[in-house]
Amino acid sequence: MVNRTVVDMTQNQTTSADKQDRIAKVIARIGICSRRDAERMIADGRVTLNGQVLETSAITVASDDLITVDGTPLAGPAPTRLWLYHKPKGLVTTNRDEKGRATVFDRLPADLPRVISVGRLDLNSEGLLLLTNDGELARRLELPKTGWVRRYRVRVRGRVDEEKLSTLANGIVIDGITYKPVSAALEHQAQSNAWLSLALQEGRNREVRKICEHFYWPVMRLIRVSFGPFQLGKLERGAISEVPAHVLSQQMGKEAVNAKKHHAHHRR
Repeated sequence: MVNRTVVDMTQNQTTSADKQDRIAKVIARIGICSRRDAERMIADGRVTLNGQVLETSAITVASDDLITVDGTPLAGPAPTRLWLYHKPKGLVTTNRDEKGRATVFDRLPADLPRVISVGRLDLNSEGLLLLTNDGELARRLELPKTGWVRRYRVRVRGRVDEEKLSTLANGIVIDGITYKPVSAALEHQAQSNAWLSLALQEGRNREVRKICEHFYWPVMRLIRVSFGPFQLGKLERGAISEVPAHVLSQQMGKEAVNAKKHHAHHRR
């Protein structure tokens, strides 16, 4: 049985300049998991701080604190890295699947460090998936306030009413859920199917599919072609390519600037 010692919160609050980060954020930055998963690990009693089992993630830590996960001390944070992956149809974006289906992570190169995905693509979707070794970066890029646009090409069954398509620019409510404005255009209309292009910032679960199905345009194929400044381009299906460090640094700098602009806009 694990001997659980509850850390006294009043003694562990920030008392010096180096106690700045919450413990879940520190674990995520190492690349073990996302911040949310780190919080679950802590709730399950799998994390210790200076020998004491934690029962809450509301703890700040310093650089000289000893953190262990499942009994293993955390290593120092590796440099943040980001990869572009062309996800094929038929893979789930999860580390383990309850139904035993093949996952994205089953197909990655063996020499790749442990990575987590930035958002998800469902089983039947394909295209650009961002992967990173930094859980905190993944969280930042998933947040709507980051403002990064996700672009998709979608083949739907039936004939598309362009007037209905244009209404998406004002947002839409489906089954009581409000979706923010979507930029949508008809690329090509064939006799029984059509290609659409959609761009959105919010990225709610199955948003593109729900929008198309709302208009009775069943989705036959869904491809994410870009996420923020990163493009699928000619990356072959199942291939992976690392973003150069200087490009990642440059884009993260722009992301911080855009976030400030976003907050300023909403304070007006």
